[in-house]
Amino acid sequence: MDTERSRWVALYVLCTGMLMIVLDISIVNVALPYIQSDLGFSKAGLAWVVNAYLIAFAGLLLLSGRLGDLLGRRRVLVVGLAIFTVASLLCGAAQTEWQLIAARFVQGVGGALASAVILGMIVTLFPEPGEQAKALGVYGFVASSGGAIGGLAGGVLTQLISWHWIFLVNIPIGIVTMWLVVRTVPDDEGLGLDNGADVPGAVLITTSLMLGVYATVASVPWAAVPAVLLLAAFVWRQATASNPLMPLSLFRSRITVGANVVQMLTVAGMFGMFFLVTLYVQGVLGWSALEIGVGFLPVSIVMCVMSLSVSDRLVARFGAQPTLLAGTLVAAVGLGLFVLAPVDGSYWVHVLPGMTLLGLGMGGAFPAMMAVAMSDVPPEDAGIASGLVGTSAEAGAALGLAVLATLAANRTDRLIRGGVGTKEALTSGYHLAFAVGTGLLVLAALICATVLRTVDVHGQDASAQELESAAA
Repeated sequence: MDTERSRWVALYVLCTGMLMIVLDISIVNVALPYIQSDLGFSKAGLAWVVNAYLIAFAGLLLLSGRLGDLLGRRRVLVVGLAIFTVASLLCGAAQTEWQLIAARFVQGVGGALASAVILGMIVTLFPEPGEQAKALGVYGFVASSGGAIGGLAGGVLTQLISWHWIFLVNIPIGIVTMWLVVRTVPDDEGLGLDNGADVPGAVLITTSLMLGVYATVASVPWAAVPAVLLLAAFVWRQATASNPLMPLSLFRSRITVGANVVQMLTVAGMFGMFFLVTLYVQGVLGWSALEIGVGFLPVSIVMCVMSLSVSDRLVARFGAQPTLLAGTLVAAVGLGLFVLAPVDGSYWVHVLPGMTLLGLGMGGAFPAMMAVAMSDVPPEDAGIASGLVGTSAEAGAALGLAVLATLAANRTDRLIRGGVGTKEALTSGYHLAFAVGTGLLVLAALICATVLRTVDVHGQDASAQELESAAA
């Protein structure tokens, strides 16, 4: 196999692994009522099927990215896929609440190890800007459309077989993906543990992130205090360590910081939207799991076309920042349309238009966002920067799920206590959450328009380039 073809084969293998992991964040949503009925979960306990995964996943992404830099990214990827696959078997075989929750936590560990290094591997495989834009378009489709594809897969498997198969299907996919990774993805030795293990820093940031995500998704405010203190200790450690886990120089880049903040806000709106739209069509419109999966399919198709065929051309023609800005604004309009969805809503009038605009916006925005976020990072820090990108996304997902779901639930409960009908109260709660989610996307667009305004076609800081040229 020639070198050019082998790189693209490696890309598709990496994205297959990423898709399997991304799907597991959303595929569970459709099956939650069936899991609750089968295993006897309480309403509060059921949320931990999602939360256990998010806490482990988000908490370990930075450490996983650095381990990839030090031990070799392919090695860390294979270990992560192995853990994820075994944990999927345990999830599928779970017979009690705590068996499923514990297995989901382990699944999050494997998902963090694998996904944290994939973006860095893609950037390293495709250093040339034009090819990198196309490669990131494929990756962007996987990352952005996972929620919609997960809804489809979860609906089909749950309705036609059982909820156990939303996990068991990962086993053959995981085994084949591991084999293909070893066969097609170039190996790298890594820097070695002697060049930056920073065990104290790893413990500090991992514990801080886990407590922070726990405080958010479980609505436990006291956990935020030690999370902030540990984060401050981590920053001090990084400023004084000879081989820091995360070089603070990454945060001197306005592009890197701005792109990660934009991603956090965007994912917060998107992830909360997929979760709440699922609840809306289930609880208010009365859809079955299979109907939800089919109803979400157009989003996947639109995102696929935008990510794989259109986004890289938009970046080449107009630039990364304009593409990201336009995509975020289009997605905001799409999410805003759900604020108008009534109790007796129609799929063609009140669901499909918003979904389509979300697919157009995110399909164009996410590949451009990835290009910008990784553009100002030296190759030796690609793994930790990839972990940072993943962490900002997962932090956004956790915040989006916790904040939007809590707002919706509180308004619904208040209206029901006031004598409003259940469906009307649910719809009003979702309207509030959709409005806040729209606000998050508008804020992301505002940051993109200001902080990232000088980013050029390939994601570089145009003003910095001009200064360097002048100095030369």
